[in-house]
Amino acid sequence: MYFTDRGIEELAERRGEEEVSLAWMADRLREFVDLNPEFETPVERLATWLARLADEDDD
Repeated sequence: MYFTDRGIEELAERRGEEEVSLAWMADRLREFVDLNPEFETPVERLATWLARLADEDDD
């Protein structure tokens, strides 16, 4: 188990039943980077990976 798994599990437990838009998620990611600029690169990589998932499914 990775250290990040605990945060992911907490997210699923606390907010797993909610539905959110991708626009809402993008706003939260921007807000997080504004507050934590040292995480800009990992957040950028995550956002890019998520954005391209559907493209990989088409192949």
